Amino acid sequence: MKKTILIILGLLLVANAYAENYLLNGGQESRIDYKMIQTVEPKPEMHTLYLSYVIPETYNSPTYNQTISNINFEYFPRPDGKEEFVDQRGNKVIKLSWEKPRSTIKTVISLTAHNKTLLRQLETKAPFPLTNLPADVKPYLTTTKQVPASDPAIAAKARELTAGANTEFDAVQRILTYVIDHMNYVLTPEDYGAMYSFKTGKGNCQNYSHLSSALMRAVGIPSRIVNGITLKRPYTVDMGDRKLTLKMAEGRHSWIEVYFPDLGWVPFDPQQTQLFVSNRFIRVEIGVDNEETAQDGLIRWTQVKGALATPHFEETIEAAFVADNVNLAANKQDYGPRKFLFTPAVQATFRETPMVKKPEPPKEIPEQQLKQLAYSKPFMFGNLEFPKNIDFLATRGPAQKADGENFEMRKNFMVETAEYVTEQSQYAQLFVLESPLEVRKVGLVLHKFGGSGFLWLELLKDEDGLPGKTIATSQMLSLDDIKVRPGYDWVDFDLSRDKPKISPGRYWIALGFSGRPIVNWFYSYGKPVGPIEGTRYKTILDTEWSNYLNYEFNYRVLGYQPQ
Repeated sequence: MKKTILIILGLLLVANAYAENYLLNGGQESRIDYKMIQTVEPKPEMHTLYLSYVIPETYNSPTYNQTISNINFEYFPRPDGKEEFVDQRGNKVIKLSWEKPRSTIKTVISLTAHNKTLLRQLETKAPFPLTNLPADVKPYLTTTKQVPASDPAIAAKARELTAGANTEFDAVQRILTYVIDHMNYVLTPEDYGAMYSFKTGKGNCQNYSHLSSALMRAVGIPSRIVNGITLKRPYTVDMGDRKLTLKMAEGRHSWIEVYFPDLGWVPFDPQQTQLFVSNRFIRVEIGVDNEETAQDGLIRWTQVKGALATPHFEETIEAAFVADNVNLAANKQDYGPRKFLFTPAVQATFRETPMVKKPEPPKEIPEQQLKQLAYSKPFMFGNLEFPKNIDFLATRGPAQKADGENFEMRKNFMVETAEYVTEQSQYAQLFVLESPLEVRKVGLVLHKFGGSGFLWLELLKDEDGLPGKTIATSQMLSLDDIKVRPGYDWVDFDLSRDKPKISPGRYWIALGFSGRPIVNWFYSYGKPVGPIEGTRYKTILDTEWSNYLNYEFNYRVLGYQPQ
């Protein structure tokens, strides 16, 4: 067996430093029976309604391969018009139309996807900067409003990041490391362009893709935007002493592909994967940015002048994994970003990104001293950003004027990132406290689907990175006392009976339940607030919290601090 060789231009490592860069080996192979169901309720003021779809195609890359078969479109009622064409980026588009629609329109797209992700050693000798690019690749160096590669600030940052790089892999890895550590995921950003994320460090999958592409194009590296679907089926990576469960929401997603002269187009998910994407991805449409990759799922209509005829829309996805084989193992590296980055082994010349020094742990205060403090300053802390009371099945739009009397609603990337937390596993979330606190309440972002029973929270001391001794338990909350809402909202658990006074340090909140409650707990991709290892779970068969997750639950801790 050939030994994997990483040719590295070495740097001195920082003492007491850390990175979360992992080499993955192994693979995933699945046969997926996939179905997307869309319903549109037209309005009487409409003249003509148009629905557009891009046909997913077979695609091959060095790491991710998608084979599409048994594709079928069904329409109820039958459309009055049907047009098929290939757009300028090679996407195969179907455009359907209904004249004066008055009844509910339902479309069903079904297919079989045989998806395979194979992570073995890659070798690339692509130089940096690149020269003599093929004509069909050059459009993906374009600067656009969402991908402003020519903006002076973007260009200057790209040059700074890639200074001294001699290989394309080196340049790309430096850019991706910056994006991963610079950004925190938010589901509803104010803007989807690269400049917004560059300035604020916030964004959703579109922002990650646009910022990565802008920085790469600014230094001559072709990058194209990919739109598709992610499926919610989780999978586990063997981390040696523990298991990491990776999971994405089911719905629309944006990622990128980067061109290497000796590898071709290779997929990246700038949120956490380099040179591959999971086989839980269904690849659909490509373009220079997300303004251009708009054909799939596009709703357009003409209407009575002066009317507002926005249709009601719902979209559901069904994915049955007829076969699913996963065998992935990770090997942690001593260089790279502070947040998760997964990559296959690469034989290439590159510079190790130096690790960042670990923050010093908060200094604990003796219990007797804690009791003597006067707690009167209101305090709230946590992972607070989430889309409140959103119906994820009907998220679309807003409606906007396209041209003339034409209006449109585009697909969006509002996905339900949540875990079913009242079944066979118990979940715990870590928080790090910098100052003393008298805890009164802890809130979780929950949605009640039904069932019956009780919920409660345990406040636990951290012991060697795991939930340990119980400090306090909240009062029990009957499921009947939680309101039924269209989406997610705060549910607060009362600890005012004990009023635990806790020192600066690391603590866990664990959700307990009895009976048969059906409840989801919302989470954010990545770790916006806490440390990488700060989200754990254990099944009814586990004696320890040995499994952890790649996301962070939304929570808030409320109480009083000393003045």
